[in-house]
Amino acid sequence: MIDPIDSLAFSMQANPGVYALLIGSGVSRAAEIPTGWEITLDLIRKLAKMKDESAEPSPEDWYCEKFGKEPNYSKIIKKLEKTRTGRQQLLRQYFEPNKRERKENEEAKQPTAAHRAIARLVAKGYVKIILTTNFDRLIENALKDEGVEPTVLTSPDQVKGMVPLVHTPPCVIKLHGDYRDTRILNTPNELAKYYEFDNILDQIFDEFGLIVCGWSAKWDTALRKALERASSRRFTTYWTIRGEISEEVKKLAHHRRAEIIEISGADHFFETVQQKVYFIEQFSQPHPLSVAIAVESMKRYLSEPRYLIKHSDIVYESVEQTVRSISNFNLKMKKQNMKNYTLEEQVYAYETACAALLAMAPIAGRWAKEDHFDSWQRALVRLATIESENSKWLDFQRYPTALLLYSLGLGAISSNRSNRSNRFEFIAYIFSTLINRSRIGIEPQPVTQFLFENNYLQQDMSKLEGMNSNPIPLNTWIYEKLRNHIKNASNEADYAFIFNKLEILIALNFAHHDLKKEYYPPLGIYVRQRTNRKRILGKIEDSISTEKDNSPFVKYNIFGKNSAECSESIDHLKKILNSLDSEIRW
Repeated sequence: MIDPIDSLAFSMQANPGVYALLIGSGVSRAAEIPTGWEITLDLIRKLAKMKDESAEPSPEDWYCEKFGKEPNYSKIIKKLEKTRTGRQQLLRQYFEPNKRERKENEEAKQPTAAHRAIARLVAKGYVKIILTTNFDRLIENALKDEGVEPTVLTSPDQVKGMVPLVHTPPCVIKLHGDYRDTRILNTPNELAKYYEFDNILDQIFDEFGLIVCGWSAKWDTALRKALERASSRRFTTYWTIRGEISEEVKKLAHHRRAEIIEISGADHFFETVQQKVYFIEQFSQPHPLSVAIAVESMKRYLSEPRYLIKHSDIVYESVEQTVRSISNFNLKMKKQNMKNYTLEEQVYAYETACAALLAMAPIAGRWAKEDHFDSWQRALVRLATIESENSKWLDFQRYPTALLLYSLGLGAISSNRSNRSNRFEFIAYIFSTLINRSRIGIEPQPVTQFLFENNYLQQDMSKLEGMNSNPIPLNTWIYEKLRNHIKNASNEADYAFIFNKLEILIALNFAHHDLKKEYYPPLGIYVRQRTNRKRILGKIEDSISTEKDNSPFVKYNIFGKNSAECSESIDHLKKILNSLDSEIRW
């Protein structure tokens, strides 16, 4: 299944301006702008105070007992203030920070990450129309910070003279008005019909796709009716939900045949969409369907010897596309002196570039035959030798090579339970890949030494958010990144075992090539998962002790040319692990 956020991002990038946003109070919640219900509870407290009573501990219960019905935001507003001007002044306090709020939190009632992500999408032309039921000015402020001066419509009379939608600049339509305008809509009668807004809503809901976020659909009768009137489905409706979904939303989402997206919050959702759209544009990420085609092609080309040339071609073309994408990103970083790029963006760009390769590699790891091996070894060499004028970028460019090595190895390890010996042969073959970087005065190295000898990748990945206190950030990151690619791991424990086994073989291969034993073998998740590592090392030792030089680990020279060399590598790794176990509480 394609992630609906991925689908949305690809559609937005391919169709700039086609999607309109419909945002409600949930989008402003992180700015400490209260939702309609929170304002309702606060207004009930004020109403109780007017009657010299207390609504605590439950304003809702107090209201029900006092008036014999459920509290209604709009009706309470009308009880407290009879005029629109009075209602506007009453609500102002909820949308502007007071002195205490400014002192305690500079971000209070300021644009959130969601508003800023939306503003970036507008600035790049991906969004032109924003419908909002909010009175606040957070979206307008975020747009202005991005250098966008939007057309803002806050009342029906402004609609009469507006430029046709097809020609209009970015437009914010505030369906309930602006908190500084006395014409804001609050009461049931006011929310029952939008008058001139109805015509423009009919046009938007007919001609645009729709992204709905933070809107409960409970109070806004006219807006619900406008959605119900729209019968066409030119573009998809994406409806985000958080927590329990209301009956009103269920009905409207069904009517619109909406794609439901469960989110943790508006900030994360819009930031994710904005980043995905941005990277699809900048770094040419293949559409998920093209990745799926590459996977099916790989399966077919591995199935019969007559497809050997096609197999070689698809690997070569995928690698060259990956190299072009990485090189383009490096060039952009050079031109902008890296100031506008975070490490997270660099990691995402490289992972994006490798998308097709990482989908195909586990299949090759599982099914490739000897004639296919060379194509994947050349792929590792090509990724490892991308040229760069900056040594820091050159060090981090080990990351795509590490991803490919792990993907191939995990595919091979996951099929070893069928005792197919050519899987060990494949692992040995990719481990024997020599990376020649003579241009910068380094002798050719086996790929495991090239990737892990100086710990560059662990140091770089530790700078990622959430990884700074993790002693093995690279391995943790790759573990999560590749989880969904290993289709024949039956569950989490099975995947962890496969991952542990590959990392132990990498560590043993490294130890074998480190003749002077100057470096720690690469540490990985297996260090923490002691039960798995003891089981895996025990089985490897049993194979070598019973089968001697006929053991597949020896036969294919995975970490030694004979049983004595293999045992030496195992002993070296176990010695280090025992030392770590006594010194560090993992």
